[in-house]
Amino acid sequence: MRSEVRAVKRRAVKENLINSALIDAEIQARIVSCFAACIFAKTSTYALPLVSGSRRCEHSADMGETEFRVPTYPWVADQGDGTYCNPILCADYSDPDVIRHGDDFWLTASSFNCTPALPILHSKDLVNWTIVNYAVDNLPDARFAQVQPGEGVWAPAIREHAGKFYLFFPMPDEGIYVCTADDPAGKWSEPHLVQAGKGLIDPCPLWDDDGKAYLVHAYAKSRAGIKNVLRVRPMAPDASKLLGEGKIVFEDPAKYPTLEGPKFHKKDGHYYISAPAGGVGTGWQVVLRSKNVYGPYEDKIVLARGHTPINGPHQGALVDLANGDWWFVHFQELLPYGRIVHLEPVKWQDGWPLMGINQDKDGVGEPVARFGKPNVGKQFPIATPQTSDEFDGDPLGLQWEWYANHRDGWHSLTARKGYLRLTSQLVANGMLAKAPNLLLQKLPARAFSVTTSVELVADCEAEFAGLVVMGKEHAALAVRRKAHAAVIIWIVNGKETAIADIPAPSAHLKLEMRDGGDCAFAYDAGDGRWHDIAQRFRAVEGAWIGAKVGLFSVTSSDSRGNGYADFGYFRFDKPGNG
Repeated sequence: MRSEVRAVKRRAVKENLINSALIDAEIQARIVSCFAACIFAKTSTYALPLVSGSRRCEHSADMGETEFRVPTYPWVADQGDGTYCNPILCADYSDPDVIRHGDDFWLTASSFNCTPALPILHSKDLVNWTIVNYAVDNLPDARFAQVQPGEGVWAPAIREHAGKFYLFFPMPDEGIYVCTADDPAGKWSEPHLVQAGKGLIDPCPLWDDDGKAYLVHAYAKSRAGIKNVLRVRPMAPDASKLLGEGKIVFEDPAKYPTLEGPKFHKKDGHYYISAPAGGVGTGWQVVLRSKNVYGPYEDKIVLARGHTPINGPHQGALVDLANGDWWFVHFQELLPYGRIVHLEPVKWQDGWPLMGINQDKDGVGEPVARFGKPNVGKQFPIATPQTSDEFDGDPLGLQWEWYANHRDGWHSLTARKGYLRLTSQLVANGMLAKAPNLLLQKLPARAFSVTTSVELVADCEAEFAGLVVMGKEHAALAVRRKAHAAVIIWIVNGKETAIADIPAPSAHLKLEMRDGGDCAFAYDAGDGRWHDIAQRFRAVEGAWIGAKVGLFSVTSSDSRGNGYADFGYFRFDKPGNG
């Protein structure tokens, strides 16, 4: 292995390849081979090119490491040496789309039934991201006042045209919507229905050189009965409506039994549609190419799992840099965490965007584990999406989402300084899975701990508040009022168990999640010691989304009073801390 590394380095130096945006496929393949051997075997040294710098860089991995490194909290993709490690976002930013406008990169993602919807993330280098906004406050249908798992906002597309930003998104039972803004970090317009219809999903617009506009979209089999067809339709240039049925431009069910998530581009006189094929967890990335917007389109597989552990690498965004380099942002389904986000280098060859590294020399790229950062001309501070919250300012942090359409009266950050107050909301039979007022976050890493404090102010025993992990299955540790005292309760999928009587309705609560989703809960009711809950719980993903963690205050009584819970903090840490 050491001789392999030296050979790679000698040739890269000799041929002055270290500074190039993408070194040739043979060197790339050998570099990845070295890195893969380091990660999956018992090797401690490997070499990588710094595509954005001028120096070589060696890195060490722990001796005896035999598996891909587990992203533990806090996960930071930027390695501080000109390289990054995938995933760039170890959180559930499903179906990501990214554009560059000037020196800024903007990312959006599916949000399904959660609100506010359509997160907007910002970066200067495609590696370091922060949450800056949401495009939609509540979903445009009254039924989303109740929890609707797996419905709501599916794969969006963000684009800029003539100084205005457009965000197209589908709701598979309602149709295709668009919002607009002058600034992605500013106010977005209310959703406008561009085309009503069931099963119309994954829209993406294209404004052509002649001023005409088009929209490509896919179909959801659950609503439309088909899942391997892409259609291009003419669109009003102001994106107000579609102008006709257009044409089915690609369908090859034998080769691509599932084809969805299309993104539309035009480059060097060719129309390109990038689309994931083969299914969420096991698929690959396809690019279609034509000289005519309505086809016929030729196809090429450009990214697949290969010999890496990155299953189903697909559905995302082709992004160009100011210097002419290209990159691909895509997700990987990693359960129960959801769809985490990776970044791959892109090299245009013979008119095709080849993604990742062609390790097998078969013309199909494979994902990279570590690579040189995109060359944006500057170094920017390391940044990660917001997570922990001390509740010391208004408004609510952008890391939080509700489990359905929300109301302003559900929370306050001013009623008690330094605390988040959640007012108790009525939930039938106290079933947390149906509680729209769950205040949740994405899981921020594969392993972490999180702690919070809760004080419950309630008039009746029907009210309880605490810490929850929510997905298709759920678990919660909570404080419930009991006569003149209180009790710690443990809830798994709606089944409640009393754990311990406590002198007052307040406690510190803790969750520790191990890699794979194994969860251990504990509480401290004032004696300064953590008391473990004997039963463990394995987190399970939600409907199309990852499991989430967060806070709640609910009541199962129709005669609810003015109960509420005050939370003093919500702190993530490394597993084993807290």
